[in-house]
Amino acid sequence: MKKTVTKLADGRALIYYDSRDDVVRDAPDRRPLDPISTTSEIRHDALLGDAVAIASHRQGRTYHPPADQCPLCPSRDGMLSEIPDAHYDVAVFENRFPSLAGDAGRCEVVCFTSDHDASFADLTGEQAALVLAAWTDRTAELAELPEVEQVFAFENRGAEIGVTLGHPHGQIYAYPFVTPRSALMLRAAAEHRATTGRNLFDDVVEREIAAGDRVVLAGEHWVAFVPYAAHWPYEVHLYPRRRVADLRELGEEARTEFPQMYLELLRRFDRIFGEGEPLTPYIAAWHQAPFRAAGRADFALHLELFTIRRTSGKLKFLAGSESGMSVFINDVPPEAAAERLREVAST
Repeated sequence: MKKTVTKLADGRALIYYDSRDDVVRDAPDRRPLDPISTTSEIRHDALLGDAVAIASHRQGRTYHPPADQCPLCPSRDGMLSEIPDAHYDVAVFENRFPSLAGDAGRCEVVCFTSDHDASFADLTGEQAALVLAAWTDRTAELAELPEVEQVFAFENRGAEIGVTLGHPHGQIYAYPFVTPRSALMLRAAAEHRATTGRNLFDDVVEREIAAGDRVVLAGEHWVAFVPYAAHWPYEVHLYPRRRVADLRELGEEARTEFPQMYLELLRRFDRIFGEGEPLTPYIAAWHQAPFRAAGRADFALHLELFTIRRTSGKLKFLAGSESGMSVFINDVPPEAAAERLREVAST
């Protein structure tokens, strides 16, 4: 992998990740951009104890532009984008409309490919491995920032999810605090350790492997399963078999196997609802250990992949119980979801 660091016209960082070492990235950003001005602020909820990012500048962000004006495509004559070069493998840049900025954190955009009409599932194994390398590199670099407590790499796909740009891309949020979801996991892991003397994540993975009926895909170094208490209609958790705290700690064998496992999961998601259906909307979320939190050593890196579509043409909405009280109601039994995801395996 070759990494090239440069700047956009307004001073934001742009990083190219290339599979070939002989690629030269020297195209300048020719746009007349003003310096970025953000109003990101972190406010703490006194009742719940969690944090809310207030970012009013995001109201003016780019919203569903036509394909020929996509800001994530490579630049060309007549259309200058966030990527000055005419082609790229993987590109990462600071978000022009960040939810978190300055002392309140950092937001980056990860472009998986220069092909506007592709999706992550269309990538080759080599391309997916390069994205994994970029996620890992960004985690390592952002971990060095004193204000950053946790790095979250994720992909939103589909208009139903709320995606405003159709180009295949994800994001990275570098939070200046431990997120509420991670804090809950750390608390559960600490309680499990105190009660049993064992690691909670290890026990969950071993239980799913032993039960078998919710396992979707099993490799030598990774295992994917629908969790026992899945919140979403189709939800899969992907774990490395050797527990690590974050992407930086993955071994080479796990890195080598990851592309084939992850691409197969994504392709199965697109076949859940049958031929002729639109691509399945999903969120893919990397859960990594906070860098300085107590209990970090007991945390387990894993990826959670889920869709809000519950059946053909119908979405799972977060209504009263879910939005008002955080109590999920799932219409699809996890065992049935796992069986369906095994049925649509690649032939």
